[in-house]
Amino acid sequence: MQSTQHHVTPSRSDRVFNSVVRWLADRGVNLAGAQTLTVVGRKSGAPQSIPVNPIALDGREYLVAVRGNTQWVRNARAARTAHLRRGRNDRTVTLREVDVADRGPIIRAYLKRWGWEVGRFLPDGMTTDPSDGELYTHAASIPVFSVGKATTG
Repeated sequence: MQSTQHHVTPSRSDRVFNSVVRWLADRGVNLAGAQTLTVVGRKSGAPQSIPVNPIALDGREYLVAVRGNTQWVRNARAARTAHLRRGRNDRTVTLREVDVADRGPIIRAYLKRWGWEVGRFLPDGMTTDPSDGELYTHAASIPVFSVGKATTG
């Protein structure tokens, strides 16, 4: 298994694209399933928002971070709760990181749906149609979170 230190910093054009996608998702436009994830910053305490593509698999919902150990991933690990929003549909959710051994099928499903969009962010040596060996090698460097319904109380 490879190191968990994979991280692809967004380029200027990536940041512009993300802001457009987030703006559209915030207004209810369903652009390839995009939603806005808002999580509290672990250092600043300020809300941080980023567009994400949740994937449903076997009755569960997941967030996959093909860019690796990004800011939203580190914030999600610290906060464990977040908001997912598209238009007026805003829900508070819990985030639990999926064990490395269980990530393969989720990453495969995610890449089948969005590989065309995110392939350039994958770890070196991984393709958008990964073999079982590629998934095993790179699963630790692609964080995956299960999305749960937040309890009120």
